[in-house]
Amino acid sequence: MPRPRMHRRICCCQKINYYKPAGVPSNELEEITIMSDEIEAIRLCDAEKLEQDEAAKKMNVSQPTFSRILGSARHKIAKAIIEGKAIKIEK
Repeated sequence: MPRPRMHRRICCCQKINYYKPAGVPSNELEEITIMSDEIEAIRLCDAEKLEQDEAAKKMNVSQPTFSRILGSARHKIAKAIIEGKAIKIEK
């Protein structure tokens, strides 16, 4: 049985929850879902330019957990851009 998931602190309230390539109808696109903790990791590390250990403390997770979250987010975003998929942000 897996360990219970710790509460992750998310400070960014995302107003927009869907991104898609221009010129392609939504019904023709595949979606990639990104969770709000992944968006928060991207915001802290890439937009705010925090080191991973500082960002992990802000999210109330360990640095290895933060690194896994960040890696997952970057992988999903890269895949969406390269393969022309829509990005849906779940809260």
